[in-house]
Amino acid sequence: MSQAENDEIEDSSAPLIEHLAELRTRLIRSVIAFIIGIVLAFTVAEPILQFLLGPIEATLRELGDPSPTMQYTSPQEYLFTLFRISMVFGFALAFPVISYQLWRFVAPGLYKSEKGAFLPFLIASPVMFLLGASFAHFVVTPLAMAFFLGFADVSSIFANLLSTAADRVSDGVAGVAASEPAMVPETTEGIRITFFGKVNESLDITLKFIIAFGLCFQLPVLLTLMGKAGLVTSEGLGSVRKYAVVAILVLAALVTPPDVTTQAILFTVVYGLYEISIFLVRLVEKKREKELKEQGLWFEDEPDTENDPMFDEFGEDDGEPDDEDKTK
Repeated sequence: MSQAENDEIEDSSAPLIEHLAELRTRLIRSVIAFIIGIVLAFTVAEPILQFLLGPIEATLRELGDPSPTMQYTSPQEYLFTLFRISMVFGFALAFPVISYQLWRFVAPGLYKSEKGAFLPFLIASPVMFLLGASFAHFVVTPLAMAFFLGFADVSSIFANLLSTAADRVSDGVAGVAASEPAMVPETTEGIRITFFGKVNESLDITLKFIIAFGLCFQLPVLLTLMGKAGLVTSEGLGSVRKYAVVAILVLAALVTPPDVTTQAILFTVVYGLYEISIFLVRLVEKKREKELKEQGLWFEDEPDTENDPMFDEFGEDDGEPDDEDKTK
């Protein structure tokens, strides 16, 4: 192999090595930011857990439980639950740094117009996810908990203990010995169904709602970005609207509990986002049309091939010789 060929191979491999080195640097910084976010989130993981379980507590109190209680059944379960919270919220804390590292990696390979198109979506994505997560926590989760817990006798066993203790205290005031411990009241028939929620399972339901609705709220961002790239059009999205309705109904049935109210809320919200996406894609198309008109590259109508004499003369043969020319 000649020296020139060796130099050509080395020159072609150098940019790839530089890109890999740049990617490694960005990944290392992102991982460090993620670890720092996990550590910071772990310091406040317990208040975050209380906040996430707030809808369950409120539902239990509305249903008559004066002392909502949750349990864990293995020694490591509570610690792992806090660690799960730390990972999710640690990623949320580190996302600005991670997205900045992603931007710094891809930005040199983009044109100026592409940078201007991509950056707003990078900012809008976490905002829409936060809106979806907030909607899930403050609206959907309370409705789901009311639906799930409404089937059982949620007056927990502690309610009976408290009432028994109160009766014994009042008897003690009247002169009767009140030193006997509070005991679970006896029942003559049936089995009392009491809610003793596990921490990890209850948290799992809440996080699933948050992630599912956060991703659903990415629909306008995704479709608008696809419209910006020319992959979808507002007319095309409008023409498949009936199929989108069916898909949203299936999504509502899978994500939400079998509660008509919750499913109707999810359908209304996601379908509204779909219509907003069509509107945003239409705005993108109008902006593109305006730019092409300014450059003189936009044509309102197709060329009139029937009444154009130039097309009659040159358009039919497309440069191919006709039969008379071939015989000459």
